[in-house]
Amino acid sequence: RSLESPIAPIVVFATNRGITTVRGTEPNGIKAPHGIPIDVLDRMLIIPTLPYTVQEMISICQIRAKTEGLELSEDALRMLGAVGKKSSLRYAIQLMTPAKLVAETQGRDQILPEDISQVDDLFLDGKASAQMLLSSEGASFMK
Repeated sequence: RSLESPIAPIVVFATNRGITTVRGTEPNGIKAPHGIPIDVLDRMLIIPTLPYTVQEMISICQIRAKTEGLELSEDALRMLGAVGKKSSLRYAIQLMTPAKLVAETQGRDQILPEDISQVDDLFLDGKASAQMLLSSEGASFMK
């Protein structure tokens, strides 16, 4: 009802469930795209999202560096793009500030690829952290 009122809220669904059973329809088990009832699905605007390309990640890192007043070499930007593709854009952006500190301790204003590599070796991205905790090596952290 509230979705059909004149002052209806904007509701965002984020899903990748595919064709699956609508919850609450057992024992018949009605199947629908994303597990959303067809009558609700008919009222939705579906916006597909795609992952960023490496070039888009490099552009985003450039904008972020400019905003934070960081100077990165072209090779360092390419390395951040590769790190973003391997793990996530968020992780790549989070490496920029520690890389700046490493560059400053070496007497440079510009961040070089070796600075990115050094800080990447110091930290774990979310995927690597989860993988480590699932492995036998991470079992000692869970006790």
